[in-house]
Amino acid sequence: MHDDHETAGAGHNSHQPVQWQTPHLPHDHAHPDEHGHEPDLDLVEAAFVEGFARAPDPVSFLRLAGVPFKSERNGEPLDLVRVEIESATDVASVTPLLGGGGHRVAPLPASHVGHRRRLGFLYLTGERMVRLDLAEARALPNLTPPR
Repeated sequence: MHDDHETAGAGHNSHQPVQWQTPHLPHDHAHPDEHGHEPDLDLVEAAFVEGFARAPDPVSFLRLAGVPFKSERNGEPLDLVRVEIESATDVASVTPLLGGGGHRVAPLPASHVGHRRRLGFLYLTGERMVRLDLAEARALPNLTPPR
């Protein structure tokens, strides 16, 4: 009946099913995406922030989270000195004007206000401070001496 039609191109009929499970691996196995990032890292960071803020023993919390206190990167020694949790609230939208002649700022209604947190681990090298995110810190080799 439709022999004269080509296969579906762009549009809702062109999507192929996506297999996101990997057979023969445990269900809780983390799969990096094509860029090497762990899935749901933003959710893991949010859980870390909540737990760290309430932890009665922040040092033990960091140990349990796999964040090394001593490490190295590119031949530089790294010593963890600070965990920073920054909070930002977006209360207005910025819209550029046509032609690039400025912008318009408009307050957001309460339902559109955005809340963001940024987590950082500050490591001291021999000469400077280096800020790493959770994934970068956990990827470091753990050279922390045993207690």
